[in-house]
Amino acid sequence: MKTNLLSLMLLSAIAYACQTANSSPTGFNDLETEKKEIMAVIQTETDCFFKRDYNCWQNQFSHSDYAYQAWSNADGTFDASVGWENINKNLGKFIKENPTEKEEAGNSHPVVKRENIRYKFYGNNAAHLTWDQYNSDRDQKYFLQSKEVRLMEKINGQWKIVNVSAFWNYKNKIPLAQNQ
Repeated sequence: MKTNLLSLMLLSAIAYACQTANSSPTGFNDLETEKKEIMAVIQTETDCFFKRDYNCWQNQFSHSDYAYQAWSNADGTFDASVGWENINKNLGKFIKENPTEKEEAGNSHPVVKRENIRYKFYGNNAAHLTWDQYNSDRDQKYFLQSKEVRLMEKINGQWKIVNVSAFWNYKNKIPLAQNQ
């Protein structure tokens, strides 16, 4: 009898834990506001990176040793940086050494569109997002599509980027008019 009672209590605890882990966050006053705040951080990071605004760009990130950034390159290779120190060393250096010229519209990808955004919240302080992104060329003649992933963490009440993963399809250019 004692064993059955303990087994029943254990099964109930496991069922509750699984249900809690799979449920949507309940602590947010307004889930749509949280999503908008997250997307504002993501949009700001994108704008700042493409404009080569280092201070603005770095303010969107968690400066932690577990932050991560990975992306594909046009030549078929990939790059990855683990930890803020390495992200800053690699991408921070890139931003500083490759400024966007004002006479070239001030942005290496002036039009960025996002579609099929999916959110998964893990409690009130972490979120995972995926989407399709379309990045125009500087002259706005075509888009390059990328598959994007972000892991976000709420730090001191502000959403910050923990992970950027961007996988670009450099081979198939999409005419700008086709994706309008």
